[in-house]
Parts: sequence; C-alpha cells; structure tokens
Amino acid sequence: MTRQALQATDRPLVDQHDVGLLDLDGVVYVGADAVPDVAKIIATATESGMRFGYVTNNASRTPHEVGEHLRHLGIPTLDDEVITSSQAASRVLASRLATGSPVLVVGTAALAAEVENVGLRAVWSAADQPLGVVQGYNPELSWSMLAEACVAVRAGAFWVATNTDSTLPSPRGPLPGNGSFVQVVAQTTGGTPVVAGKPEPAMHTECVLRTGARRPLVVGDRLDTDIEGAQRADVPSLLVLTGVARAADLLAAPPAQRPTYLGADLGGILLSQPGIERSDGLARCENWLVQERDGSLHLTWARDGGSAAAAPASEQAAVDCAALRAVAVLAWDVGTTHTVAGDNAASGALTRLGLAAG
Repeated sequence: MTRQALQATDRPLVDQHDVGLLDLDGVVYVGADAVPDVAKIIATATESGMRFGYVTNNASRTPHEVGEHLRHLGIPTLDDEVITSSQAASRVLASRLATGSPVLVVGTAALAAEVENVGLRAVWSAADQPLGVVQGYNPELSWSMLAEACVAVRAGAFWVATNTDSTLPSPRGPLPGNGSFVQVVAQTTGGTPVVAGKPEPAMHTECVLRTGARRPLVVGDRLDTDIEGAQRADVPSLLVLTGVARAADLLAAPPAQRPTYLGADLGGILLSQPGIERSDGLARCENWLVQERDGSLHLTWARDGGSAAAAPASEQAAVDCAALRAVAVLAWDVGTTHTVAGDNAASGALTRLGLAAG
C-alpha cells in the first residue's frame, strides 16, 4: 500500500517509535566521516528510549567491521545491532538451497562469511558447480569475478543480489554501486536476480527479526530503496537530505517513493512534523506559502514582520524543511514539471535547498 506522504504530528518522532532503522551511507556517515552531530542525536534519542538498528545495503563489510566504524565515530553500537544486505541475501539463499550447497560469491570475504553462517558453502569459481550465486558490492571487483558469475548464472544457478543500488554516496559525489555491476551480469546472461536488500521485503523482514521492532521508523536518504522499501512494508519513513536524495528529487518522487516525514538530517527524529494546509492551487506550512502561478510554483514568506533569513542558524534547516514540505505537496498535486521561484524572502531557502533557478 502507499502510505500518506508528509504527515503532520505534534509529538517528536522519537516518542512514537520504539526502533529507528537507520540507513548508514548518507544518514549516519558519508564515506568514512560522520554526518555532523549524528552521535549526539543518537545519544539523545537513546536517552528518550529509542533503540536503533543500523541498516545497510552495502555488503562489503561484516557487522563487526561496521560496528567498529560506528564506535570509532562515537556511536556505542553492538555488532548485533548492525543489519546488512549480506545477511538478508544469505537467508534467501538458505530458504532455497540445501545445507552445504555451494554458492559462488561475487563480493567480499564478509559476504562469504554470511553465506557460511547460514550453513552454505562459499566458493569462488564457476568450476565448483555452484547451485547459487550471491552478488554484493566489492570495491575491488574484477572482470574475472563478473565472468565467473555469468558462467554460473547461465548454467542455472539461483542468483541473488544483495541490492541493486546504482550508486553509493561519497565525499566526491555518487560512485558506482552494486546495481551497476548487477546490470553487467544481467545484460550478459539475460538473467534476473532475486534482490534481497532494500527496497525488497526480505531486508525489512531481516530488520524486524533482528531488532524485535514493534513500531519501527525507517530513516533513509534514498527514495528508491529506503523510502520505497518502507512503503512496501507499510512502515513510516523519514527522508533526510544528507545523502543521495535532494529537494528536487523529492518534488519528482512517484507516490511509492514519498516519505511519511521529512528532516534536514537525522535530528528530524527529535522533532515534531508541521502540518500543511491545502486549498486549490495553494499550500502553506508554518510561515511559508506556495502558490501555482503561470506554470511555476511561487514560494513566499507569509509571516507578517520578520523574515526567513532572521531564523537562528540552529533553526534554519527546520525552517527550510517547512518550505520544502509545502512546495513538495503542491508539486505532487499539480505536476512535477513546474519550476520553483520565490520572492526575496524565499530566495535564501530555495538556494539552500538547491531549487533556485540557475
């Protein structure tokens, strides 16, 4: 089902959900570095009673390695709180193949370890006649590894991809993700893998089993994996703007990829979500008013006196998010081909959101 997008709530999200299922790349860290203030945000939410699962489609590291990374960033994480697409993929393979079956690993030793953990036998060559193939991200991926996968898939092996993310966020911008290399095998063999990671249901099942979540909140930076995966599982989601998705992507999002809530960063879990008033051709959120006019969406600061630029720096991101909420809802109603413009008071917000006319 499609959950209603950009819902309002007057209670902080941390008070309504028992477990936050946090995507890692783009939410908790970008590359090796933490997103600013993320450790403090997690500590504050933990004090309020929220538990966390650290969820990643990246299959290149073990839960222990991911946990070590998080602990190095000042986030006191147990290895068992890390959920990877390798675990989900291995569970899918074990449900289909007999114990001890050979599985060709196209990925890292971390992926091979998860295959072994479910009672299957990891192999590295199609000559071992694998009954399964599991493909996950490996920064050292070679042509020969892809060639072995193609041979095994053509021979009829059950093919599972940990995820099909086409890109990974990095400090230098998006870089090729596992999905780009899955396409190489698919185009060479004509095959189609079973996908275990987000947005597929297997990943959400893995998260709930491992965390015992009863009222989970999915937090992510990707519309096509994190948010769509939450929609498929009928779970509320919070989109943050610290990773892949940008404001313009949100305006163009199809219904199945529209988040329940919106935050500038993970700190959105500590906040309530302002309501949006709608009428024909108008949307208002807090002090922002957006109108459809002459083929454009026009954003204005609707408060008498003061200006958007007068907001304290600590509150600026929340002010900008309120503007984006109003613009997104109207854009979805009238069509995403509209440009966005604004008066002088709105120009700063549009520039920070990347929506200002170039």
